[in-house]
Amino acid sequence: MQAKKTLLAIALGVAAQGAYADFISEGDLYADTKLRFESADVDDQNDARTANALIADVAIGYETKEFSGFKILAEYEVVEAMVNHYQQETAGYDGIADPEVREWNRAQISYAKDGLSAVVGRQRIILDNARFVGNVGWRANEQTFDAVTLGYKIGDVTAQYSYIDQVNGIVRKFDADVTDHLLNISYGTAVGKATAYAYLLEDDDSEKTDDTVGARFSGKTKVSDGVSVLYTGEYAIQSVETADGEENEAAYMLLEAGASFSGVTLALGNETLGSDDGEYGFQTSLATKHAFNGWADQFLVTPAQGLNDMYVKAAGTISGVKVAAFYHKYDSVEDSLDLGSEFNIVATTKVAKKFTVGAKAAMYSATDDSEDLKKFDTTKFWLWAGTKF
Repeated sequence: MQAKKTLLAIALGVAAQGAYADFISEGDLYADTKLRFESADVDDQNDARTANALIADVAIGYETKEFSGFKILAEYEVVEAMVNHYQQETAGYDGIADPEVREWNRAQISYAKDGLSAVVGRQRIILDNARFVGNVGWRANEQTFDAVTLGYKIGDVTAQYSYIDQVNGIVRKFDADVTDHLLNISYGTAVGKATAYAYLLEDDDSEKTDDTVGARFSGKTKVSDGVSVLYTGEYAIQSVETADGEENEAAYMLLEAGASFSGVTLALGNETLGSDDGEYGFQTSLATKHAFNGWADQFLVTPAQGLNDMYVKAAGTISGVKVAAFYHKYDSVEDSLDLGSEFNIVATTKVAKKFTVGAKAAMYSATDDSEDLKKFDTTKFWLWAGTKF
């Protein structure tokens, strides 16, 4: 934190001198505010009461005017629990991952000119669909990174490299001192985007390494007026080694196909997070995990037996309200375990053009096999409103 304050103080001091005063004075002040109610009920026979939280989240930031490609951004965030009947704040309740927070959420210097870009400091990093690297933007306190990010774009090719020194998680126990290298290169075509990536992670405290190398292709093709087909394929290999030399390897695979027509999108997919003979399950430690494998968050950590998620989704707009629904069927990769099923639904709309309101629900149904892995019947529900200005 001291390094971030020093970095900003130096940059602001230089920028405020003489002819550079407008670098600061003509910048943009903004605020991102949300108020959200969340309920979580886990049927785990531990006598914990249903969690209820009313969370106010306010992020206020200032970004300077661009000067020779450079900008400075500082963003402070306050997360306040107006109702705190949940485990992170009050004992005896089920958990909701929104602790009270007061922190510098982002503090960075950026550069962008002639296809080159760079960001130094506490920043947001989202790669592809955030399956491997994301900001967990759904939670009140998003995940950020103390990092250096370099980018280059020429024609249809985009390359990005990030060196991460610290992960700032959505809750304090997820904070980590790391030495992570992220490389992502993509090429855009008329029918989709092809991406190759290498994410080389090391935890400085445990000295555990986690290397993931993979490729992805995603796109859509118009087949007639108002009708397009959608497709995504992805494959990755992950190699993990602990400080005492224990090694594991597992594979990841995603296949999804669908169609959009008359404002409706339908798709069928299968995501497999593989297993190393039941000893280790493929992990995505820097991901926006809530967006995958169901919103009840039962599989934020992949079981050692691996996870096979077969899902169907539908999305569209009804009378100005965006609606999406998912059904997931979960099984293990090893040992043929039935890990339950889940139904998700979300609806969002704009009010008075400035406010976004929404409702969302997740209902996970457990089985005997899933309960052996401590995955129990879970129901979660959200209502929220937010605005940016």
